[in-house]
Amino acid sequence: MRIRVGLAALMLGLPGFSLAGLAQLAPSPDAPPVSTAPAPTQDEQSVATFKLQVNLVDMFFTVKDKQGNLVPHLTKDDCTISEDKEPQKLKSFVAETHQPLTLGILLDTSGSQQRVLPLEQDVGAQFLERVLQKKDEAFLLSFDVNVDLLQDYTNSPRLLSRAMSKAEINTAGGNGAAGIPGAGGGTIPTIGAPKGTLLYDAVYLASNEKMNQETGRKAMILLTDGEDEGSVHKIQEAIAAAQKSNVIVYTILIADRGFYGGFGYSGYSAMKKLTEETGGRLIDVGNNGKKLEAAFQQIEDELRTQYVASYTPLNTKLDGTFRHTTVECRGDGLKVQVRKGYFAVPPQN
Repeated sequence: MRIRVGLAALMLGLPGFSLAGLAQLAPSPDAPPVSTAPAPTQDEQSVATFKLQVNLVDMFFTVKDKQGNLVPHLTKDDCTISEDKEPQKLKSFVAETHQPLTLGILLDTSGSQQRVLPLEQDVGAQFLERVLQKKDEAFLLSFDVNVDLLQDYTNSPRLLSRAMSKAEINTAGGNGAAGIPGAGGGTIPTIGAPKGTLLYDAVYLASNEKMNQETGRKAMILLTDGEDEGSVHKIQEAIAAAQKSNVIVYTILIADRGFYGGFGYSGYSAMKKLTEETGGRLIDVGNNGKKLEAAFQQIEDELRTQYVASYTPLNTKLDGTFRHTTVECRGDGLKVQVRKGYFAVPPQN
């Protein structure tokens, strides 16, 4: 059973957070989860408890050849995993072609996205219609001067598309910062840190509050120009939150370059770091509709051609430290796309 955790508790501590979108389209975070499943037997409870005590690391990854084509049909004998340069013994190796997927869509609704938002809404809706299968679930967040949950977990592309179509550019009433890169058209206060595009906060919150207690394959897709302004959390905190939640982050870098004028554009490097550290990928589409469609198709193909290799670390200490991992697959010029490591934190009770 999936456990739902509301965004409100943590978001209320952020400057500029609004409950408007959450209240209108998402269930109350105080509402208890409803389950129609029968009560577990004593044996089932024992099994569940045992599983929680096993320190098993899952590494989700894709493999490509020299030409960038996805490589299916690899086996356990084709790949090896090392943790802090020490080889590990694989417990299992599975192709995750049709396993359930938990997906988060994070939509940049800052002022810099004014001209490209309709394109994102249209192509994003088509992607969700194609990619969501019977056991998959997805949620939708928007971020600008606020971070808002527009649609909670659902298997319905219709509900997600409807929520996406209602997303609007938020310029905080139009009171300033229009045309300033990264400010998102939001208000620039004269006292305190400026806030405009809470990109890192959105990733941090989505990881901790929506993805953290989900199991299996998890991916986050950011539709953004990559510019952050005013987030409480730094990019490394956002990366760590995604890594702790075992979330693969993809960024579709969609930017109206003309918006930035003489200020320059700097979102690329930050988004490249975020995606590479979590095992995802950055795809730069500019403001080209065909490239955006192709980007979504590439992500869909990768999510349906994944492997998961599981192992119990030889280092059994759950001390919260970061463990660097590498996955290598034998073959001429094969390249593995995988997260850079994980945090050895104790399992939650």
